[in-house]
Amino acid sequence: MSGLMRELAAGRRRLLMDRSSPGRVGATLPPPDVPEQELPPDSELREDLDFPEVTESELVRYLAQLSQFNFSIDHNFYPLGSCTMKYNPKLNDEVASLPGLAQIHPLQPDDQVQGALRLMYELQGYLTEITGLAGTSLAPMAGADAELAGMLMIRAYHHERGEAWRRNVLIPDSAHGTNPASAAMSGFDVVELPSDAHGDTDLEALRASVGDDLAGLMITLPSTLGLFDSNILEVVRTVHEAGGLVYGDGANLNALLGRVKFGDLGFDVVHSNLHKTFTQPHGGGGPGAGPVIAGPTLVDYLPEPVVVRRASSDESAAYSKGRPVKSIGRMGAFHGNFGALVRAYSYISTLGREGIIQVSEDAVINANYILSELRDCFDLPYDRSCMHEVVFSARSMNRDHHVSALDVSKRLIDYGIHPPTMYFPLIVEQALMIEPTETESKETLDSFVAVMKEIAREAREEPHLLHEAPHDTPNTRVDEARAARRPELRWRRREAAEQDQGGEG
Repeated sequence: MSGLMRELAAGRRRLLMDRSSPGRVGATLPPPDVPEQELPPDSELREDLDFPEVTESELVRYLAQLSQFNFSIDHNFYPLGSCTMKYNPKLNDEVASLPGLAQIHPLQPDDQVQGALRLMYELQGYLTEITGLAGTSLAPMAGADAELAGMLMIRAYHHERGEAWRRNVLIPDSAHGTNPASAAMSGFDVVELPSDAHGDTDLEALRASVGDDLAGLMITLPSTLGLFDSNILEVVRTVHEAGGLVYGDGANLNALLGRVKFGDLGFDVVHSNLHKTFTQPHGGGGPGAGPVIAGPTLVDYLPEPVVVRRASSDESAAYSKGRPVKSIGRMGAFHGNFGALVRAYSYISTLGREGIIQVSEDAVINANYILSELRDCFDLPYDRSCMHEVVFSARSMNRDHHVSALDVSKRLIDYGIHPPTMYFPLIVEQALMIEPTETESKETLDSFVAVMKEIAREAREEPHLLHEAPHDTPNTRVDEARAARRPELRWRRREAAEQDQGGEG
């Protein structure tokens, strides 16, 4: 980049305070239409507030430029493994914004919100059918919330049977990181199970771990390795024979839709992340939704409320909120994140049975296409077909050229592609977890493959490009250790910040 271009880019990146000039005003206020109030005592007032003084046009341009720095799935490819950052059809947002759905209140009487209750009732049915289980509660407000609900259901089941001594929960090392926390929060002791050489659950370790104290197993299927556990039927059988129950983390459900049902595999309870599989926009902290779906053994323990339909000729009051007979209670104040439920209902209704099957087919084909195209450029820890995501490793690249998974990820930013998940799952050294999702075209995947191959070449021949990446972003390579330990969370004048940093800008 030329000196002039760098200077222009730096100008665009200037903070609002750096643009401040005394006397400039960005707004004209009308006369007040309420009585003026007395100011607080002088002791509670500051002499000076360090606000920027800018014109309206400068303020608008600054905020517009900031918005362009944000990366989103609407801008470019976002192959973030395990989190399913896929394009969400805008139709579903429009449906969720309809006044009859967006402007109702959870405390309204049931007879005033029959349409919303019918939507929830039918969505419960869709998810029950998709997973092959017996009943659904839409109450949990995120995947982790649903995990907690499922484990509390398993705990209530064992306690009711007088088997409170069952405290051990087995969790494979390829599970999502929230699984151990959910089990521990429910009062269980966590026992980790290793993966075998193929990335499946180690059956010998499983058999050695089951006993009279077994409460259950939490397993992510497909796993965070992007693999379908070929031992799953034996895993479920072993746990059940020992008196335990099986919880399925269904966060990766888009790999199985229309192909495999958890109920057919013998699972007792699972959850689905609507914000990953069923079109709820994902990122920025939410909102999410994590319905929990139970088989016959646990269906009576589902959290309330569940929507029920009464056998009545009066359609104006056919649907109401009910409570399962052994319910663990509420997971929140109301009925879950309703806007997310509406989007999921719209998405499933639009796709229909054939479309649901197409989702999993495309997700798996896309991931395996990337696997086949990049297997010669990056290490493949488990050399087998994957499901919805593929996990590579930069282990050899790091050993031979001192280029890490972090370097690869930072360099992708220069090419306009969001980095994949790094260093997870923890059992893969220098992991790069890539999920193309079902919504990306072959042309997009080919472009990504070409970029990854170019980065692999750069790692061999020009590793400094990766060590210093990204090169043209508002913030380039940062000191990540200091950013975590000494974050700067408020603005300070440049001179003071540089002085504290020993003159380093």
